[in-house]
Amino acid sequence: MQRPIAFVALLLVMATVSHAQQDKSKRPSPPASASCKFTDGKIVNTDYSSPRMKGRKIFGGIVPYGEVWRTGANEATTFVTDADLSVGGKDVPAGSYTLFTIPAADKWTLIISKKMGEPGIPYPGGEDLLRVDMKVSRTTSLAENFTIAYDQKGGSCTLRLRWENTQAWVNVLEKKLCWPTKSPLTFECPDQ
Repeated sequence: MQRPIAFVALLLVMATVSHAQQDKSKRPSPPASASCKFTDGKIVNTDYSSPRMKGRKIFGGIVPYGEVWRTGANEATTFVTDADLSVGGKDVPAGSYTLFTIPAADKWTLIISKKMGEPGIPYPGGEDLLRVDMKVSRTTSLAENFTIAYDQKGGSCTLRLRWENTQAWVNVLEKKLCWPTKSPLTFECPDQ
């Protein structure tokens, strides 16, 4: 009689532990998301895990300058869009991608990778859709939590990464179809 009771107790403990491991909100770097909705209803969405500073030196410390960073924690950061985009002046077709960055003191590089379902490390070299420069500046206050946000203005967004005393950003524009007008060499592009 004791064996079946012990077996049931063991199953309950295993189920509880398994459930706790699957509850991502209880991680030290919990899940977060950011999105930008364009005027025509199309969306770009970013899902990431938000690590904490916890008194550590971040950029130039646990996130070394000049090396590819998974841009968050846990699984790789996703970048999903149902619109064709221009990111930092380079074309990104509608689709699902993974974000990485290369931080530096004076500028960052944003990497949009075609490889999805990544654990975040190691970086899947050779799968880049593009690399673009990001502007960077120091902030006046410390950001304990790593955050990704989109600042929206009209038909465009600014993708903004912020942590510690650093923020990096790049413009994200929706690309729309343009057509020729009656005047030679001119085009009409709605909402651009």
